[in-house]
Amino acid sequence: MGIFSRISDILKANINDLIDRAEDPEKMAKQIIADLQKEVSNATQALGKAMASERIAQRQYENAQRVSADWENKAKAALNAGEVDLAKKVLSSKVKVDADLENYRQMYEQIAGQTAQLREQVEQLKAKLNEAKSRQAMLIARSQMAKTQKNLAQSIGGMNSSSAMEKFNRMEEKVAQQEAEAAAFAEISGSNNSAEEKTFEQLQQDMAVDAELQRLMAEMGQTTSVSMPEGGETE
Repeated sequence: MGIFSRISDILKANINDLIDRAEDPEKMAKQIIADLQKEVSNATQALGKAMASERIAQRQYENAQRVSADWENKAKAALNAGEVDLAKKVLSSKVKVDADLENYRQMYEQIAGQTAQLREQVEQLKAKLNEAKSRQAMLIARSQMAKTQKNLAQSIGGMNSSSAMEKFNRMEEKVAQQEAEAAAFAEISGSNNSAEEKTFEQLQQDMAVDAELQRLMAEMGQTTSVSMPEGGETE
């Protein structure tokens, strides 16, 4: 019965607790299922032997029943024939067979009871194995998720947040400096262009004025420039 003591221990084991204590829950879950499968195999073999013993005991018991019934029928036949002494002799054999019959009955019932108990324990172990298999995928998924979360937490925890912020600050200062320089160059460029545009506009205006002056002088028959007194009117 040592094997079923082991089965009892496995049935009482809390798989979640075992996995939580394991360094590698995935490997532990697979090992638990492998152990359960091995126990199911061993228990099934033991049950097979017990069932064989039960069948042997049953045959012996049923055979003893037939022999006892046969002696009883013979005793009845002897009495019907008036052979009392023969009937007593036959019944003497029946009494001996009946003693063996009782032993066979007790042995058969005991083995049958043990076999039934073993069968129930095997069924319980199989049910536990099926439960473990159905939970294995979920437990492995939880383990992998926990590993992922742990790795992410370690990665985040390993970052130097102060150093990272200092780097961003320096980059922002550099970009701000670049933006300021770009604005200054744009302003300088704009100022120069404005002065040049004003000079060009003044030149064009002066040329237009000279052209008008030459036209008027030609119409008036004058060849020299008309002086314009400071203030405004011609003489």
